[in-house]
Amino acid sequence: QVQLVESGGGLVQAGGSLRLSCVASGTAFSFSTMGWYRQAPENQRELVASITRSATPTYADSVKGRFTISRDNGKNTVYLQMNNLKPEDTAVYYCNTNVGVRGYWGQGTQVTVSS
Repeated sequence: QVQLVESGGGLVQAGGSLRLSCVASGTAFSFSTMGWYRQAPENQRELVASITRSATPTYADSVKGRFTISRDNGKNTVYLQMNNLKPEDTAVYYCNTNVGVRGYWGQGTQVTVSS
């Protein structure tokens, strides 16, 4: 059973930083593409960043230059370093991976950026 557990969310002022972590279990983590998504109230869930098993990252245009995704295969953990946070970054952030055709999600961690 694949489990993803996020942590690191919180309340921060605009311009501040947070680092999110997602620990995976029950899957061959080192072979998996991992992703961070977010969902703000009344919005659809959107992809923020992803990282392949070879550590190639991709980013949404809205976070390029501010967010950095990374992974530590030895710890089965993917990180999202978020700098220069803006109020529009406020959302619940979810970790994601796919095993075959099935997608798995964590429980989410709230990020709130005050202006």
